[in-house]
Amino acid sequence: MTDLTAIPRLARSLARVVEIARTLVKYGLGDVLKKLDYNFVRRWTRDTEVARLSEVTREARIRLALTELGTTFIKFGQVLSTRRDVIGPALGEELEKLQSGVPADPFDVTRATLEAELKRPLAELFAEFDEVPLASASIGQVHRATLRDGRRVAVKVQHPGIARRIEDDTAILAELAALAERFVPELRTYRPVKLVAEFERTLTRELDFRRELRHLQLFRQAFARDPCVVFPEPLPALSTGRVLTMELLDGTPFNRPDELRAAGADFAALAQRGARVFLDMVFRDGFFHADPHPGNVLYLRPTLERPGGAIGLLDAGMVGRIDERLRERIERGVVAAISKDSVALTEQVVQVGEVPAHFDAAALQCEVADQLAFYHGMPLEQFQLGPALNEMTDAVRRYQVALPPTVALLLRMLVMLEGTGRTLSPAFNLTELLAPYQRTLVMKKLSPRRLLRRLGTAVEDWDELLRSLPRRAGTLFRMVQQDGVSVQLIHRHLEPSVNRLVFGMMVSALFVGSSLMWAFGAPPLVWGASAFGVAGCAASAVLGYRLYRAIQHTGRLEERDEGE
Repeated sequence: MTDLTAIPRLARSLARVVEIARTLVKYGLGDVLKKLDYNFVRRWTRDTEVARLSEVTREARIRLALTELGTTFIKFGQVLSTRRDVIGPALGEELEKLQSGVPADPFDVTRATLEAELKRPLAELFAEFDEVPLASASIGQVHRATLRDGRRVAVKVQHPGIARRIEDDTAILAELAALAERFVPELRTYRPVKLVAEFERTLTRELDFRRELRHLQLFRQAFARDPCVVFPEPLPALSTGRVLTMELLDGTPFNRPDELRAAGADFAALAQRGARVFLDMVFRDGFFHADPHPGNVLYLRPTLERPGGAIGLLDAGMVGRIDERLRERIERGVVAAISKDSVALTEQVVQVGEVPAHFDAAALQCEVADQLAFYHGMPLEQFQLGPALNEMTDAVRRYQVALPPTVALLLRMLVMLEGTGRTLSPAFNLTELLAPYQRTLVMKKLSPRRLLRRLGTAVEDWDELLRSLPRRAGTLFRMVQQDGVSVQLIHRHLEPSVNRLVFGMMVSALFVGSSLMWAFGAPPLVWGASAFGVAGCAASAVLGYRLYRAIQHTGRLEERDEGE
């Protein structure tokens, strides 16, 4: 059902709706729009003359369409790329190519935002401030600056009006998702309404720079004892929800191999060190940076404190958290994969994910067993974790199992991590680095401390249940006394029996009445017999025979019900 509260916003954004519709048609996606029961969309797109981009794949056309639609849709595509369990690996890889660079705001606009947020003139806040931004992305732009104490910082400033534009676009997206789920059956498997809701939550959080500031603080605490891993230090006094000031890391991104080579970096060592950082986040901390593309990972040159150099990490806006229960599921899944136990691995997938009503667990188990058998025993130098995870994710998608967002982020992070490692060193193999963590998982699972903690959790759960039982029982009794409990009985296949009963009573009444009319010679008379009495008895005989035959054949009143 269409959300009536969204109509005013849609009416206010009619030009944007037209632009979206025409763009979808332009890139060969009009077949979806034609199935939507929105007359005004169909009217605006009916006479549009656009060239079909038949020479590119459907996935590429989706990426190009999202790029043309701008900031919100680019971010939507980037979030979608994390959900390969829903959209599939092919579209996920294509959407990872989305670039969110946008023209920078004029410096006067940036200055006004900074001074309004930080409540002081720019000259009092910074000794120097570079008017030309280092980069400008979809949500904000980053400037170099120098504090009055001489420290060099990076200042991330949100584009003005971006929150309102995103709010309007997400309202349109939500409406289109509802229409697509209702009128386009082939899109229902993608769960568009849930995807858009998840995207809205993610983007709303990303618009609040205080979250990224807190993420940086948590990462710095986790790696405080490792001088070879550096996260920028955030400055809360110079940060708000729309401004983030942090330490400027002077390093070389992993996507610039020539500069890395000139800096004397060891590519193979860098790939392994960078991967271990992310694996520590997952298996040690349960809190991981979810966007390890080469541009976000820096090589910091050697210093007296770090003679071997260091790994620097940027953009902590997208993170994943693994709670204790999910960690146990992941650990069991890893152990099951190592032991080639397809039953246990499928069970973990089902318990973690959301399965459809008519889910075929046996079929998924057979597919998982085939994949495990294919990779089992393969030489380590031939095994690639990325393609293996993509195959598993594709199988999960085909069986319409929706994984939790954190698990989807984790899988994407591992695939991206292997890809980043291989850009530096073609011989890089993430599976080799996973081996020590696998052994640690097995040991942690059997550790007495872990068993005691699980036992304590179980005892607390039972204690809470027993304590709440009298209260819940009392609530139930009060509801019974106040007639607040109703019992709903659902009768299956009862309607044919009721139909037979009612029909039989009507036939019986017709027969009795007609017999009385015949017996007492109720006029009009034909050859001395009541015409209505004879006709009624004949009709009741025919109807009674029909009822008898229907019950004999199907047990129902109508023989056409036999195929039901």
